[in-house]
Amino acid sequence: MKLANDYLEEANAAVPRISTEDGIKKHTDGQSVFVDVRDSADVAKTGTIAGAVLVARGMLEFKADDTHQLHNPALKKDADIVLVCGAGGQAALSGKTLVEMGFENVSNVGGISAWKDAGGPMEQV
Repeated sequence: MKLANDYLEEANAAVPRISTEDGIKKHTDGQSVFVDVRDSADVAKTGTIAGAVLVARGMLEFKADDTHQLHNPALKKDADIVLVCGAGGQAALSGKTLVEMGFENVSNVGGISAWKDAGGPMEQV
């Protein structure tokens, strides 16, 4: 039987965790798609990364599937995708899902608090 930590270990092995500083550099370069996988209530409380695509984890498979009617066109399989969540766990699990769906370049920048504390660009939604 698998436990939550088993899933997290697998996800962390499949999706690289990048530092907040590296994430901010990617954001400054403007070549990456930042995806916040938290639910809308959490995003409303804290804001999100400036320009981030908001895709709640429970909708990820639908939004990432380019054959599905709910597909978000910002989610392209060859895009540099950087995921963020509350602390890093949901982003890791979401990243593993994206990799399994054929996305080629996915990373996890961790939690929004670390991003905000490091001075990463934010916006209120």
